[in-house]
Amino acid sequence: MTSSSSPSKDTNRFAHSQAEGLRADALMEEDVAWSLEIDGERDGDQFDRSERAALRRVAGLSTELEDVTEVEYRQLRLERVVLVGVWTSGTAQDAENSLAELAALAETAGALVLDGVIQRRDKPDAATYIGSGKAEELRDIVLESGADTVICDGELSPGQLIHLEDVVKVKVIDRTALILDIFAQHAKSREGKAQVALAQMQYMLPRLRGWGQSLSRQMGGGKGGGLATRGPGETKIETDRRRIREKMAKMRREIAEMKTGREIKRQERKRNKVPSVAIAGYTNAGKSSLLNRLTGAGVLVENALFATLDPTVRRAETPSGRLYTLADTVGFVRHLPHHLVEAFRSTMEEVGDSDLILHVVDGSHPNPEEQLAAVREVIRDVGATGVPEIVVINKADAADPLTLQRLLRVEPRSIAVSARTGRGIQELLALIDSELPRPSVEIEALVPYTHGKLVARAHDEGEVLSEEHTPEGTLLKVRVHEELAAEFAPYVPTPAG
Repeated sequence: MTSSSSPSKDTNRFAHSQAEGLRADALMEEDVAWSLEIDGERDGDQFDRSERAALRRVAGLSTELEDVTEVEYRQLRLERVVLVGVWTSGTAQDAENSLAELAALAETAGALVLDGVIQRRDKPDAATYIGSGKAEELRDIVLESGADTVICDGELSPGQLIHLEDVVKVKVIDRTALILDIFAQHAKSREGKAQVALAQMQYMLPRLRGWGQSLSRQMGGGKGGGLATRGPGETKIETDRRRIREKMAKMRREIAEMKTGREIKRQERKRNKVPSVAIAGYTNAGKSSLLNRLTGAGVLVENALFATLDPTVRRAETPSGRLYTLADTVGFVRHLPHHLVEAFRSTMEEVGDSDLILHVVDGSHPNPEEQLAAVREVIRDVGATGVPEIVVINKADAADPLTLQRLLRVEPRSIAVSARTGRGIQELLALIDSELPRPSVEIEALVPYTHGKLVARAHDEGEVLSEEHTPEGTLLKVRVHEELAAEFAPYVPTPAG
C-alpha cells in the first residue's frame, strides 16, 4: 500500500515556498537598489559581509587605569581568607595589633577577611606552625566560613606550608608571600618590577614542589639511547630550579645596571654640594603626603599599605633659600621580608647616603613606638645609623593629645605635623634648615658684575648671608664649600694695613 500527500497540503507547501522566494527576492532588491532618499538616513557607513562580521572596537568603554582616574588600582580576584597568628611574646594587645595589620595587608592585596585567630605558644610548631590539634580546628573554621585561603602571620618554612595545607585542604600563604604580592601589584617602574621579581624568585626557589611528571627524569639513559641521552638525567623540578637561578642572575645584573645610573645622579648632586634629605617611615604613615606638602611633587596618595613603591626625588628650598633634594623611599613594616630588604637595597641606599632622615611616624596609630622600632631596624640593616634623624609625628590632627605629648617627650629631636592640614609644616622647614649641614668656609668677596655666574653658584651651592650691589660689583658674604671658596679667593679684599 502506497501513501500520497493530499492536494491541499501540496498547495500549502507550494504557496509557502513561493512566499519565501518572494521575501528573499525583496531582500536582495533592497540590498542592491540604493537611493539617497531611503538609504541616506541609515545610521553609519555600510560594510561588506566580511567587514560586518569582523570585530570592531567600541570607543569609550575602556576601564584601564589611564582612562578611569577614580580607580587607584584594580582588585583582580577577591579571595576569602582566614588569618592565623602565633602569639609568642608581648601582650595580647600586641598580638591583636599584629593580626589587625595582617588584615590590612590582606585587604590591600584584594582579599576579603572572614575571620582571624591567635594561638598562644612558646614558639611556632615545627610541622604545622600552630600544632596538629589547632590545625584541625582551623580546618573546621575554614569549612564554616567558606574561605579559600589561609594567611599565617609569620614566615613559614616549606615543610610547614605543605603540612598545614594537607590538614586545612585550602591554599596556605604566609606574611612574606602576601607582602610580595602587594609589591608585585604596586610596582610601576622598570627597576621596581625587577626588584620585586628578584625577591619573589628568592622566596619561591626553596618552596618549589613537584608531583608526578615533575619528579620524572628528563631523557634518561638506556641501551641504544643515542647521543645526549646517557646518564641519570635531570628531573623537571631540578630544571625549574636551574631556570629560576638563571633568571635571578639576570635580574641581579639588570638591577646593578640601574643602580649605576642612580649612582651617577647621586654623585652629580654630591659634586654640586646639594644636601639630600630622605623620608623614611612605616607604610601608610603619610610619607608621600608629606613630600607633596613640602615640594608639590604630586605623588600618589592613598589610604593603603605600600601605595607607592618607586622612590621619588624632588628639589626643595629652605626658608633661607638653600636648595636640597627630598627623596621619598619605600615604606617599611614589621617583619619586613629579608628578600625585599636585599632586593630593594639599592633603592634604600638613598637613606644611607642622605645628609638627614625625616623619620615619619603615624601619630594616630595605636602603637607608634613599635613603628619607630621596626623602621629603625631596617635603617640599621642598610647601614644608615650614622645619619642625623628628625622624627616627624604625622597626622597630628587625628592623634590622641596624650600620645603626641608622650612621643615628643621620649623623642628629643621630634616635631608634630599634619600633612593634610599643613599644621607644623613651616616649623618643620625651619628645623630642616637648621639641621642640614652648612658649608664650612665663610668669606666676604667683591665679585665684579662680569662674573655673575660665580654669584649664581654662591646662591645654588652655598648659603648667602648678605648681598649688596656696589659700583665696583656685588659684595657678598657667604658660606661655601672649600672648592668654591678657592674660586672666590681672587675677589676677597685684603685687609688694609
